[in-house]
Amino acid sequence: MDPRRVGAFAIHILTASGAAFALLALILATGGHWAMMFFCLGLALIVDGIDGPLARLCHVKDRLPRWDGAGLDFVVDFTTYVFVPAYAIAASGYLPDGFGVPAAILIVVTGALYFADRTMKTDDNYFRGFPAVWNLIAFYLYVLPQRPWIALIVIVLLCALTFAPIMFVHPLRVRRLRSVNIGLMALWAVLAAATIVTNLEPGPVVVGALSAIALYFLAAGLLRRAD
Repeated sequence: MDPRRVGAFAIHILTASGAAFALLALILATGGHWAMMFFCLGLALIVDGIDGPLARLCHVKDRLPRWDGAGLDFVVDFTTYVFVPAYAIAASGYLPDGFGVPAAILIVVTGALYFADRTMKTDDNYFRGFPAVWNLIAFYLYVLPQRPWIALIVIVLLCALTFAPIMFVHPLRVRRLRSVNIGLMALWAVLAAATIVTNLEPGPVVVGALSAIALYFLAAGLLRRAD
């Protein structure tokens, strides 16, 4: 057995492990263990960040042409970025009464359409339209002060922006300000970990820093549109 092919398949297993983290996150969510749910989604996010570079480094596509790594990645990403977070948003109680489930349905429908969009990325690796990162939106929903109607408006707006000609930066693959983006992502990861450790009650300083980083990445995409 070719060890290079075994290694390549191990990377596919790594990608597929994101689905296991999604299942664990959903089980935890149904029990109301929200901090641990976000911990599992965070592990899935780490897997999603490293499996692509590993696959390219090990030439997985050439060594295992039978297996579609991109298709596998899309399946896992939909569960971790859209499906489980949609449940968390529906069950949060942070939206106006009666709007949780309709908002979640809107999220999964627009998210599914986005993942099927063949033009979802530009040649310079920006996302075209809101990139359905509902795991991050759900995280902020649980961390920021509760404003039910504002939260609902933001969710509807982001669903609409899924199809808008607005760019969103990919913090790891966009070359422009890449070192700054990676540094801020590392800081965000530390702050998010602190938030999870404190059971989603990190205090105003951490919440303010998380909000500032989110606004930076939003602005970075809008500036790309102005180029």
